[in-house]
Amino acid sequence: MITEEYKGEKVEKSDQEWKSSLSDQAYTVLRKKGTERAFTGAYWDEKRPGVYCCGGCGLPLFTSDEKFDSGTGWPSYYKPISKNRVIEIVDTSHGMIRREVVCAKCNGHLGHVFDDVPKSKGERYCMNSISLKFTPDK
Repeated sequence: MITEEYKGEKVEKSDQEWKSSLSDQAYTVLRKKGTERAFTGAYWDEKRPGVYCCGGCGLPLFTSDEKFDSGTGWPSYYKPISKNRVIEIVDTSHGMIRREVVCAKCNGHLGHVFDDVPKSKGERYCMNSISLKFTPDK
């Protein structure tokens, strides 16, 4: 686990509470570590300025200033608002070694982070749209 400690209040719900508060797809991705298909999510091509919050608990995670088109079909960001907003966990599923990204407040699965962009930019935080809620700037 790689993170600065999140000092805010944590969200803890039973599995049944998560099921009743999320759509079926959001539950599958956020709580069961599923993945939406590329180029199908609401935010992969979103270009308006704003903030992307956790779809499970509302914690602000990413800004449009750090969003870029990675060509992967998922919303991608160079970095989170703050490193302590996300937790990175080694993921060895599907015969790969990746870094899973979860929300520091509710432990909801967001996506994965990759180091395949220029270091001067950051990294590629490749997130599932269904794991996020976008709030456009006014």
